Amino acid sequence: MCQHQTPCPSADSADRDSARLVAHHPEQGWSLLCNGVLLFEDTGELLPDGRVIDPHRPLAGSQVMTAA
Repeated sequence: MCQHQTPCPSADSADRDSARLVAHHPEQGWSLLCNGVLLFEDTGELLPDGRVIDPHRPLAGSQVMTAA
């Protein structure tokens, strides 16, 4: 799918979110990446094969626990 030189990471790779944007619709809360991944503003993803990746936002500063 990707025509870029160096090709974008595939939808199956761990760094799939680093692919280039093809379409960006912040008013609707989603972006389409070059590798076919739909990336949602809550950090959830829909992969081209229909698999869903649950949101994986980092915890807010107030929710982060530190070791004593």
